Amino acid sequence: MFISISIASAGQRNSDYGVFAGVSSYLGDINPNRLLYSPSPAGGIFYRYNLHPRYSIRGNLFFGGLKANDLDFNNSFQQTRGASFSGTVGEFSTQFEFNFLPYTTTGKLWDFSPYFAAGAGLAIFNTFSTSFQPVIPFSFGFKANIYKNLGLEVEYDFRKTFYDNFDGLKDLVAPSDYAWLHNNDWYTFTGVAVTWKIYNRLAGCPAYNDVQKKRKR
Repeated sequence: MFISISIASAGQRNSDYGVFAGVSSYLGDINPNRLLYSPSPAGGIFYRYNLHPRYSIRGNLFFGGLKANDLDFNNSFQQTRGASFSGTVGEFSTQFEFNFLPYTTTGKLWDFSPYFAAGAGLAIFNTFSTSFQPVIPFSFGFKANIYKNLGLEVEYDFRKTFYDNFDGLKDLVAPSDYAWLHNNDWYTFTGVAVTWKIYNRLAGCPAYNDVQKKRKR
């Protein structure tokens, strides 16, 4: 986290800024395996420092809703239990991002690359109670240049937590009913992001040639 903050003061020529919008969802004791179950609105902002066309360091600030209800599932155990919850999650995280193809926001028009990112973060859950918890964020996505210094990304993020109580069902199920990868709860973000590179066209320096010259097609 501190690495991304210190890098932000470095040369802005290598920096991308992004706005994310999409949905958040939950995996846990109520929902052990349905992806994109009961989605809630989510959004966020992020800062990316590009170390190389293949890899970068990124800082995220995301926020979204979480909810689930046993009555959405057709098994007798959950229909009888009838547990439910709703709340929100906020997250600050830092990730190392790897592009499978060389990519820069100011590269060739319609340049693209799939990518993967992983790192560490801190989340605040506000469901049955308020709790700060560490998380491990993983992301898969696809990015493309769409116009000059603008990029468009589609991304799926999933967060490994070390906490089993934001759904209010800590240790209340048999081991055979534990959620995917043990009994800790997970949450996800899915959506699209617009990224842009801020630069100074009047700098008059060869370092800015990548954004001053005519766009290649």
